[in-house]
Amino acid sequence: MLLVYTHKITSRLRYTFKQVCTAILGIPVKYTTAVDEFIVHDGLKVSYTTKPLGKELHIKSQEVLFEQGITDFEVNVQDWDGVQCFFPAGTKSAIPYDIFAAAFVLLSRYEEYLPHVKDENGRFPATESLAHQEKFLTRPVIDMWALRFKEVLQTAYPDFIWPKKEFDMRALIDVEQAYDFYATGIMRKLGGIVKDIAGLRFSRLFLRLRVDFGLRKDPYDTFSWLINVQKHAKRKFIYFFQLGDYSTYTTNIRFNKKSFRELIKTVGDYSDIGLLLSREALNDARQLKIEKQRITGITNKPLESVRCTSHMTSLPLHYREMVAQEAYNDYSMGYPDTLGFRASTCTPFLFYDLDYESPMPLMVHPVCAQSGVFESHVIKEAELNKGLDIFLEMLETVKGLNGHFIFSFKNKSFTGKGDDEGQWKQFFRQLVHE
Repeated sequence: MLLVYTHKITSRLRYTFKQVCTAILGIPVKYTTAVDEFIVHDGLKVSYTTKPLGKELHIKSQEVLFEQGITDFEVNVQDWDGVQCFFPAGTKSAIPYDIFAAAFVLLSRYEEYLPHVKDENGRFPATESLAHQEKFLTRPVIDMWALRFKEVLQTAYPDFIWPKKEFDMRALIDVEQAYDFYATGIMRKLGGIVKDIAGLRFSRLFLRLRVDFGLRKDPYDTFSWLINVQKHAKRKFIYFFQLGDYSTYTTNIRFNKKSFRELIKTVGDYSDIGLLLSREALNDARQLKIEKQRITGITNKPLESVRCTSHMTSLPLHYREMVAQEAYNDYSMGYPDTLGFRASTCTPFLFYDLDYESPMPLMVHPVCAQSGVFESHVIKEAELNKGLDIFLEMLETVKGLNGHFIFSFKNKSFTGKGDDEGQWKQFFRQLVHE
């Protein structure tokens, strides 16, 4: 156990030390404001306050973890032996930066509460983030800082036995649209045929008719292949099915289709099932509740995991509604079109609501890569290859940190066309079989 002495115990301080020390380093933490208790403690201990008490292991604190509310403060990012960091702590501090204040700013997504320029869809864009602007978006710097803090503790307490932490990798499969043609309903089929003819898309029309007459499998139906890959993978995938009503943004087949419900149940025999929230569910709490009832009605299991792909426009509001619907694991913490760690960590963490100054019972799992990143570069081969290189570099970094590497693809990512036939299938199979 690590004993932390501080002049004031706050919700922010408890939250941050628990994340850095317990979640990342694996050691429980206790807090005290009593000097005598701190002095007599003979185990791991550190003081986190403005001035050292004596010759103890001391980290000079910033004011961030002792404040309430949201203030716009200046952040000056500096180089710490090859790793970016901010909030310098001075020469009397055991480490040169207050990594706990810095970690809280990044984990709480402090910058997303401050005024910022939104993208055309009303979202917080990666380009507005400190991590992007200071070029550490593709690095889980919080975990890197934590390991440097661990090195300081190891030097001071060489006899302490540290718990082991293992690398974890999780593949997410987004099912925004289970089938392109199959089971879409007579009106959608007729409408699609008319559009294909009017647009002179005769190859697509021919493919549509072959699927409708049972002469070939629907191109988006890659589920049997995915199940076969899952059987040989080391870890379970999580499938996120979208169960919203048909709209401009939601094009999946109806949730009450027998074939669709059977598909979800079949996939659930091999993998975990989550809910992919529709755009309408993010804007209407009643619709979110309806979609939750639909997925639990099909799986006959409590809803454990939820995810938004590209429609999350207000992080605190959406997360509060997930908490209200008793969804305990979120897999939305990433950028839909940019590689990187949105919260600068590769370790799951609790959502901290700055408006309420309290951690909430929602575990946020950081997603560092989504299929949209690769799909948007598929025409430009050089950019695609650069993106893949960055992806693999992030993978090696997270392995070295024994963190969590979470990435997503879509079921239709594995259809393949022309020269690209099987490209993503081979890449995905090798990835999950590591």
